[in-house]
Amino acid sequence: MGTWKSRRIEWKRKAREFGLAAKALASTSHPISAHVIPIRRCNLACKYCNEFDETSPPVPTAEMLRRIEWLADLGLSALTFSGGEPLLHPDLDQLMLRVRERGMMAGVITNGLLLNEQRIERLNSAGLDYLQISIDNVQPDEVSLKSLKTLDSRLVMLAQHAEFHVNINSVLGSGVKNPQDALTIAYRAIELGFTSTVGIIHDGTGQLKPLRPEELEVFDKIKSLNKSHYSALNGFQENIAHGRPNEWRCRSGARYLYICEDGLVHYCSQQRGYPGVPLLDYGVEDIRREFRTEKPCAPNCTVSCAHQTAIMDYWRVPQTLRAFSHHRPRSTPQAQPDGSDVLVQVE
Repeated sequence: MGTWKSRRIEWKRKAREFGLAAKALASTSHPISAHVIPIRRCNLACKYCNEFDETSPPVPTAEMLRRIEWLADLGLSALTFSGGEPLLHPDLDQLMLRVRERGMMAGVITNGLLLNEQRIERLNSAGLDYLQISIDNVQPDEVSLKSLKTLDSRLVMLAQHAEFHVNINSVLGSGVKNPQDALTIAYRAIELGFTSTVGIIHDGTGQLKPLRPEELEVFDKIKSLNKSHYSALNGFQENIAHGRPNEWRCRSGARYLYICEDGLVHYCSQQRGYPGVPLLDYGVEDIRREFRTEKPCAPNCTVSCAHQTAIMDYWRVPQTLRAFSHHRPRSTPQAQPDGSDVLVQVE
């Protein structure tokens, strides 16, 4: 999309991003980014995914609006609807409008299969800022139906009609049969005028698994296509790709929040249960505590949103507190007798 209107919308979006970045630098007592789950159900069942089910109803709209208001009052900068498949929520447009009315950036992570021209225009009208689709392969297979073949016509529609930023994320790692598919997807994304990123499939707890030599070759080629933003936001992936730990300070629970469908605050999608505090009870003291809390899963973490948000505060105060769940789901074990905690994923 190269019209004057689209350029004006992009300039305004960049100006808002700059203002929110300045706000983030000025204070550490508010979250920068949050992923909010309006529905856990998904219309797909990708075999590597542990973030969906087939039966959950959407979170009631009134409850979602309360959560949005609370996050806005906490000073959140950017709210991304994830899932499950967020486009299955019947009132997602209304929720998105409220996000924008409260001055936050609005994003959606979707598998893309529910997109059509009408839905894209509705997302334009609702003020969506960012949309991301992860495409796993060129041809659908038994692991994933999120293929370039299945989604290409929808990508063309997005290129023609979307007034929001579109990023296409290809994937490498276990479960991906042909690493070259990621490069094909990246080329197609750039051809259509989108940005392109590559994700490394993690294990069941969000931890790294080093890439094979043929995957590393593809990874390096995709990086070369995205020199303008890779070094700034995705440099941590170089270590992940080689199976090396990263030395960083995860600020999840403070600067990055993951809000599940039950309205609990978690560090990320792969560490559900910590801190496990209801969002409507979450305040500035919780943010300050988690900002200073060391996350034992951090060195081998592959969760990009947590890494990218933490870049803003890498130079700030060290973390001297230990991770502890304040609201333990039944499936989460109690603290060890010696007082230590091990982060676990809640199934």
